[in-house]
Amino acid sequence: MLPPTIPIFPLPNVVLFPNVFLPLHIFEPRYRAMVADALRDDRIIGMVLLRPGYEANYEGRPPVYPIGCAGVITHSEQLSDGRYDIVLRGIEKFRIVDEDESRPYRLAHIDCIPETLRDDERAPIGRHRRRLEALLASLVERSGSDPRFPPSVPDEDLVNALAQYLALDPIERQALLERDGVLERCCALVELLEMRTMAPGGTTWKPGSVH
Repeated sequence: MLPPTIPIFPLPNVVLFPNVFLPLHIFEPRYRAMVADALRDDRIIGMVLLRPGYEANYEGRPPVYPIGCAGVITHSEQLSDGRYDIVLRGIEKFRIVDEDESRPYRLAHIDCIPETLRDDERAPIGRHRRRLEALLASLVERSGSDPRFPPSVPDEDLVNALAQYLALDPIERQALLERDGVLERCCALVELLEMRTMAPGGTTWKPGSVH
């Protein structure tokens, strides 16, 4: 369960999913302060996607999509000039209710959105996993990339890792995050990859692996 208020880190091209790892380089002063405060507290940061047109007010508080995913800092290194290299592990989705402007960085009051796979969803997601693996094998054959995921990865973690690591548009990843649960996300990902495999160029795998 997430705390009711968390710092949020808005970016234009990054969407975090539960139980997936995300490396980040933190260089803006306000977000250095965010990381420093998080490291002194519960190590939680919420990742959210900036809405199109953010450039006009990037230094302020441009609009973001209301659904994000919180992560816990599993690794941090402060560089000599004050920047940070950190790794987040996604833990839970959330919805922004409103924002607290008391800090130089952004704080959000949130509602948690748990994603627990029900018993009656396990058989359907297992079937869709096999379709995902077949589609991924086709992508690997076309691109020569290596997804590097072990067969022991649970169904829900594989779906979330594919949603994050495949080279999809940020808006496509956001739409996948906003799906109502992992089974719906899996079905949407299958449909998306089926369309991509039929298109010239297809879809590629981003650098990274399923942990």
